[in-house]
Amino acid sequence: MRAGSTRGYAGLVLMPVVVAGVLATAVAGSFAGGGGRGGGGRSRWRRGDDAQRAAAVAARDAAQEAFYELDSAQRELELAVETVRAAEEGAAVRQALADHQDLRARINQVTVAYLDALDSVDLEAAELPPGAIAQARQRLEQAQRELAAKQTELANFLGRLQPLLQRAEEQLIRVTPAVEQAKRALLAASGALDAVRGAGLRADDLAARLAELGPELTRLNEGVSKHGVAQTLQRADDVVRRADGIRADAEQLPERAREIDRRVASLRTRVQALETRAGTVEPALSELRRRFSAACWQDLQRVPQQVVEAGRAAEAKLAEAGRARDEQRWADATAAIGTVRAMLETADGSVAAVADRLRRLTEVERDPQAEVQRARFALRDAQRLAMAGRQAPDPRHAGPLDAAVARLDRAVAALTEAGRHPDFWHFLTELDGVRHTATEVVELIRTDHGRH
Repeated sequence: MRAGSTRGYAGLVLMPVVVAGVLATAVAGSFAGGGGRGGGGRSRWRRGDDAQRAAAVAARDAAQEAFYELDSAQRELELAVETVRAAEEGAAVRQALADHQDLRARINQVTVAYLDALDSVDLEAAELPPGAIAQARQRLEQAQRELAAKQTELANFLGRLQPLLQRAEEQLIRVTPAVEQAKRALLAASGALDAVRGAGLRADDLAARLAELGPELTRLNEGVSKHGVAQTLQRADDVVRRADGIRADAEQLPERAREIDRRVASLRTRVQALETRAGTVEPALSELRRRFSAACWQDLQRVPQQVVEAGRAAEAKLAEAGRARDEQRWADATAAIGTVRAMLETADGSVAAVADRLRRLTEVERDPQAEVQRARFALRDAQRLAMAGRQAPDPRHAGPLDAAVARLDRAVAALTEAGRHPDFWHFLTELDGVRHTATEVVELIRTDHGRH
């Protein structure tokens, strides 16, 4: 064997152990002393064997060339298969990989047969048994034909693999930019976190979220050979999304702290204002008690105590929000602020209810007919709308309106019969109910017209 023939043997990737052993023996024989295949022993040939030996040597050279070409094609196929294996999944890929294993086994069988033929006769030997040269030539020519046939089969398989290979290459092209983008996102998140800490904010939750991405970066660095293209791309996208979220939260954190400070200060001002407004509740209640019957103000009796309790609870909760902000427990601070706001809104509503009750009762005491006229106007407007374009009203409209008219008449009669201590609040409540019924009927009529 010539020294150059070792190139082909070295390129047989994933070759079975038996073939590798044959290769090692063949290569060793090529460079050993004595009657190797690469020697220049033509001078030892007997003159009568020249023609036969020359034909056998030509067959050997042709087989070697076929072997080199098959080896090169097999290298290309192995690279393509590994590309597909890393980037693609599914039934088609699994079938292609199985077919490749089968083809590789058949190629190895042909390669072993070629090596056996190559080692069967030393064509450089001075003496050979009768018929050995002819037998060697026959076996080498057969090996050359089988090697060429397998190269054709390999080329056909590679052609069928092209659609899968093209998709796999397209996937692989996306991997490097995706991984680099993930690394840039992590770096930006880390920089934003450092800036926040430099401003005196701990941001422990953000640091913990960033630390969770460390193992993901390790897996990205391990590459597609271990995790595959699809999983690597998915992981890179997930890292970008999470790292961008950390960066955005870190960048917003100083403003978030300032916003919490503003809201705490604003609510503290509202608590102080509530304390001031609470002083107006008791005088208003005294006026209600003095001028109106108990039914008009009894439900408001506990408002002063409720307002005081709400103010104290709001102050305590606001202090809790301040502590949470100082400890940078942003979620707790935000929740406490929301609770304080709800407390103040409830207390403000109670204070306003007392003042509004006194105002409305004063107005109805001065002119009850004004409220009656407002209610009657609302009923007449609803009745006109109910009769528009009709000979008779729809019972769905007429029933509630008739009931509202009767309710209004009862309220007026009750107020007239009450004498010196009428229940003005019951009267107002009834008239509010009458107007509400009229509004509901009007909305129902308009809805029906809209459908038609």
